[in-house]
Amino acid sequence: MPDKNSAANPYEDGLPQIPANYAPLTPLSFLARTASVYPERTAVVHGDSHYTWAQTYARCRRLASALARRGVGKGDTVSIIAPNVPAIYEASFAVPMLGAVLNTINTRLDARTIAFILRHAEAKVLITDGEFSSSVASALAELDQPPLVIDIDDPMAPTGELLGELCYEDFLGEGDPSFQWLLPDDEWRAISLNYTSGTTGDPKGVVYHHRGAYLNALSNAVGWDMGHHPVYLWTLPMFHCNGWCFPWTVAALAGTNVCLRRVEAGAIFDAIADRGVTHFCGAPVVLGLILNSDPGQRRDFEHTVEVMTAAAPPPAAVLEAMEQSGFHMTHVYGLTETYGPSVICAWKDEWDALPAQERAIRKSRQGVRYHALEGLDVLDPATMQPVPRDGETMGEVMFRGNVVMKGYLKNPATTGAALADGWFHSGDLGVMHPDGYLQLKDRSKDIIISGGENISSIEIEDTLYRHPAVLEAAVVARSHEKWGETPCAFVTLKDGAGNTSAEDIIDFCRDNMAHYKIPKTVVFGALPKTSTGKVQKFKLRERVEKLDC
Repeated sequence: MPDKNSAANPYEDGLPQIPANYAPLTPLSFLARTASVYPERTAVVHGDSHYTWAQTYARCRRLASALARRGVGKGDTVSIIAPNVPAIYEASFAVPMLGAVLNTINTRLDARTIAFILRHAEAKVLITDGEFSSSVASALAELDQPPLVIDIDDPMAPTGELLGELCYEDFLGEGDPSFQWLLPDDEWRAISLNYTSGTTGDPKGVVYHHRGAYLNALSNAVGWDMGHHPVYLWTLPMFHCNGWCFPWTVAALAGTNVCLRRVEAGAIFDAIADRGVTHFCGAPVVLGLILNSDPGQRRDFEHTVEVMTAAAPPPAAVLEAMEQSGFHMTHVYGLTETYGPSVICAWKDEWDALPAQERAIRKSRQGVRYHALEGLDVLDPATMQPVPRDGETMGEVMFRGNVVMKGYLKNPATTGAALADGWFHSGDLGVMHPDGYLQLKDRSKDIIISGGENISSIEIEDTLYRHPAVLEAAVVARSHEKWGETPCAFVTLKDGAGNTSAEDIIDFCRDNMAHYKIPKTVVFGALPKTSTGKVQKFKLRERVEKLDC
């Protein structure tokens, strides 16, 4: 490996100058190889639009070239707000081709949070889909120095306002399809920036590097035993941990990306039946959508579809029902800080003989480390020693290795705490079974996982405290059949505010935050506290389980 401290420029005339026995690991190599080996295979399908791998490679190079002509270079941030359409897939390669950093933003965020991210990330360019023009316009209005805005004018999108200087396809027209992009001069350079709420209201920017993205993309393929030329349906948002690194996985395997603008049961069944979808990923809410679909939405299909699921641990009954419906389930676990999935419930042949319910219980465990993850354990955070592998003793789930984030952007203190003692501290509580399989028992205190989205209870509490009638508030997760979990708010009202209803509280939240974060349940009364005045959330969780409504 070349000396990282060398001052010599490793590139001349736009071409990588690398030794015969070393090249930096980057998922960009997957695209170049597949475009060379399988140029005529279909890469991307979006409605009536179809692009081969040769065309997709050219489009990515056009985008990189057009961005470069607008001054985007090494270390600059390019943000994108879009559903699963070709533009966000192409940006997954084009932005890193410049040494720039891709920032995919959750389409469900409110304007204030979008503005925070654009400001914190110092976005130089924003590529945005017209469907989200209302929240994006409000966010841009909050910025003193707004980025260059490029509109995705998708004919399949609802009518939305165009905000930018020009549209995406016109922008591509400015670029060179033969643009000579560069390998990163260091595989540890940032490739993407993904924001997560964590346990605070303000999002934290999680930085991924080329090496980790490359390795986790390959771990997806090996762990899931995907094989060449999968037909992958995009139900998982590409803004979630860069689509769990699957944009790069599908490129490595010369597969076909079937874009799905909206996750609807009918569209999923149509894609399976008409496009021959072989794989897709999704949170338990997507599984519920499939299982609870109307007969008119369902389509017959003869092949088994591989499904990878994560987020809130799926109930064993849901996994069992999916497998009875023609889907083969793989359960994974990870966090934004671990490039998405980095733990997999690796299946063992001897488990095939178990009764269906027992198989589902085994499959509902989180499992063992990914191929590219060096360390996974459940430790006592006070002693940093592994807990007994008895399936009962709880500790904190911790990770280490190449697929742990580089750190939090502009947040060295939080980065240091998260990566202390040579481990990434997840904040999740779990047990280790005698066979070495991890099982989560509780999520970190302040996180609610609803429909695959991480929601900060502190952010909701901050909003509740802004209501003029609220004296005290605390928010915990409540189990939900469809969404996995939803926020439940416990509220103490001020004297004289007795006429305030649960609907009033919910409406106030709806006016002040992203709608998916709104409490679905509001309970009035005094909050249980310790002698020092700290709210005892474990008691609130016990109350939640006893609620009838």
